[in-house]
Amino acid sequence: MKLQFKVQQYQTEAVDAVVDVFMGQPYADGVKYRIDPGKDAVWTLQEDAGLRNAEIALTLPQLLENVHGVQRARGLELSKGLSDPVKKSAAPINLDVEMETGTGKTYVYIKTIMELHKRYGWSKYIVVVPSIAVREGVKKSFDITSDHFQQLYGTKPRTFVYNSSRLHEVERFSSDAGVQVMIINSQAFNAIGKDARRIYEVLDDFQSRKPIDVISANRPIVIIDEPQSVEGGKQGKGRDGIENLKPLCTLRYSATHRDPHHMVYRLNPLQAWE
Repeated sequence: MKLQFKVQQYQTEAVDAVVDVFMGQPYADGVKYRIDPGKDAVWTLQEDAGLRNAEIALTLPQLLENVHGVQRARGLELSKGLSDPVKKSAAPINLDVEMETGTGKTYVYIKTIMELHKRYGWSKYIVVVPSIAVREGVKKSFDITSDHFQQLYGTKPRTFVYNSSRLHEVERFSSDAGVQVMIINSQAFNAIGKDARRIYEVLDDFQSRKPIDVISANRPIVIIDEPQSVEGGKQGKGRDGIENLKPLCTLRYSATHRDPHHMVYRLNPLQAWE
């Protein structure tokens, strides 16, 4: 028996809130680049093997104007600028979506992925979650909605869970066309165990490359599920780890944003109850 999904209006509004921030961005179905082949690799086999996200073409004033348009339409406080209130930097842009638990937050960011790909051509995404349990739940959500999104968009996201012992999946993430989604838990960034830190190490079994370098070359759009849990950790290593991914932009989804950035959608408890 196939599950049937009914799209709720508030979910569509949450998707549009993010997608409309980039209104005016030209469509580009990826930028070809040469994946780092590593030590002693055959360059001719790797030439132009990668496909990364195109850079944001809009200027910061244009993005801010779009952000303000989205915020005004939803009765939200206007952002004063696009600097990060934590790091005080202008890039990447950080957008907050506030949704109560149980209102379909995961469905919303999966559909946002599909809409960003449809409208602007961005195809490389990383979903960062706070724990292994949440990671497994998110992966299951991608799996059970795949046919639904295939029907809606004529394609579906191809997902995998990052595992330092299966780095061939990172190669596929970089080289394959279509919507590619890597799901990773924050322990890969801030844990001190040897296996967890492999993402930053030069690995003999990965052609003397660092996985983080191969991943970040894709200029992924990073989606943070429960940022108050992901970005904290010991001495803020979760936040530093996300910066090391070199995201094109960061989309932050939570019911309780501890460090708010640029709020573009809010579904408060009363609205969720209604």
